Amino acid sequence: MTFTTKTAVAAAALAAGLGFAGTASAQDTLACLITKTDTNPFFVKMREGAEAKAAELGVTLQSYAGQVDGDHDSQVAAVESCIAAGAKGILIAASDTVAIVEPLARAREAGILVIALDTPLDPADAADATFATDNLEAGRLIGAWAAATLGAEAANARIAFLNLTPSEPTVDVLRNQGFMLGFGIDVKDITDIGDEDDPRIVGHDVTNGNEEGGRTAMENLLQRDPGINVVHTINEPAAVGAYQALQAVGMQDQVLIVSVDGGCPGVASVKDGVIGATSQQYPLLMAALGIEAIAKFAADGTKPQPTEGKDFFDTGVALVTDKPAEGVPSIDTTEGTNLCWG
Repeated sequence: MTFTTKTAVAAAALAAGLGFAGTASAQDTLACLITKTDTNPFFVKMREGAEAKAAELGVTLQSYAGQVDGDHDSQVAAVESCIAAGAKGILIAASDTVAIVEPLARAREAGILVIALDTPLDPADAADATFATDNLEAGRLIGAWAAATLGAEAANARIAFLNLTPSEPTVDVLRNQGFMLGFGIDVKDITDIGDEDDPRIVGHDVTNGNEEGGRTAMENLLQRDPGINVVHTINEPAAVGAYQALQAVGMQDQVLIVSVDGGCPGVASVKDGVIGATSQQYPLLMAALGIEAIAKFAADGTKPQPTEGKDFFDTGVALVTDKPAEGVPSIDTTEGTNLCWG
């Protein structure tokens, strides 16, 4: 079974569990989608998925977004607008996973279904459900690929970690610690970045998830240890920045770079050899399934259930690489391009 088929099966299984047969209607149901921005390709694709599924099911959709990543105030105003409009459900990719809890509590008190997309709230049960990538598994896949690619030399690796920001830890921690698990590093406290004592770890720096940050973080860590040969990056823009820093000192062919996201530019970077492997996530599916869940809730009050063995609904992840490693399942960049976003 290919990954694509698995993803389709997962979607069909959830739809069946929610009571849909592909022709359901949910007239007079209002759903809200609130994303961090409306320019990031990840959230653009999320909105496309929500819009398409809302049109299919007859759900009225109102979309909101922050002006910039981290614009918490705009998200609070959006929640208040959804409450006032009588929405049946809110899908939200929260900028501040702690501060948004109180406004969303008011929405739930008003009888609105709240579903976190991509990033769990803190605490996670502040939402009725979470539809997301298994970011720990995304990290584990790229860690396992890097270790298998290095083979016996993995024991002598010099690893740099290019993380996100100290103020947005949830996804960052999961990807970081997942990589370590896949690579064979003792993570100590899996909720904490930086408590590990494995001598192969050169250090950590933050990137803000963009190219400039990735380049600067890579330069900083190369000053600490010019022998770095493995780089874990929080996302693909940071990976491209890291590659630029390595290229500037002629090291681009000596270092394995791995990442997470699976956007079309990231998959192209894998194809071009900038990134060795990336874990691909599926924002369109997250939002589409979220709209289905709201329609079902509006129809009979049923709330979505998490994937068996997890505390969230897993919307899938696949390793994308053109250099497969034994024992690590993957898809190539041709299939990754067919599934990518942005």
